[in-house]
Amino acid sequence: MIIAANWKAYVESAATAKALAAAARRLAGKGENTIILAPPAPYLGLLASGKGKEAAFALAAQDVSDSTGGAATGETTAALLADLGVAYAIIGHSERRAMGETNELVASKVRHALAHSLTPIVCIGERERDAEASYLQFLRAELAAVFEPLSHGERTRIVLAYEPIWAIGKSAADSIHPSDLQEMVLYMQKVLADYLPGQGAAAIPILYGGSVEAENIVSLATDTGVQGFLIGHASASVASFSALVKALA
Repeated sequence: MIIAANWKAYVESAATAKALAAAARRLAGKGENTIILAPPAPYLGLLASGKGKEAAFALAAQDVSDSTGGAATGETTAALLADLGVAYAIIGHSERRAMGETNELVASKVRHALAHSLTPIVCIGERERDAEASYLQFLRAELAAVFEPLSHGERTRIVLAYEPIWAIGKSAADSIHPSDLQEMVLYMQKVLADYLPGQGAAAIPILYGGSVEAENIVSLATDTGVQGFLIGHASASVASFSALVKALA
């Protein structure tokens, strides 16, 4: 399982960042799951072990620019992240899309990340569900925008994070039901088969994000087809993140 901790902007002190990183090191030594930490950009350098060096956890950027550098004030480029030793980049998170990020921009960022050997964690998810199931076409369009422009080899390097926006911020009891999650994973794999025939689609890791807590992480991981989780607010506390990782272990 992949456990990706998106701290968002909840962590605003170096001391907290170091405490969470220390907890991740301890937890990584007690299980076989892959732990990825996505701190705010200023803390990436603080936590980076250096390019090419072994670390207990991997680092992810919460976003990446589609700029190639130069006159681009405030942008964090893929080349810069790769030089720090960052391995992943979260792209197309629902909070970025809510700020106006389009499918086209998401696709451009994915290409920039891949060009610098970063693994994109591409977020997709519907805002709401309707009786006519048009949300399935919405998801198909988000997937097509990312996968169509890529070569076969590039497509195999994508990690998907399914985060239905309607399920975010709810209690574990009101979050997505495991059977519904299983159906969505099967649907996404069916769409991916258009771009990765044979067993290729099944090889794309699909993470789930949306009100994941220690109370429901095991049921969401059991027989649903997901290969990990993208965890938000609960990952910014040593206690809650530790509980999640231990429950999954």
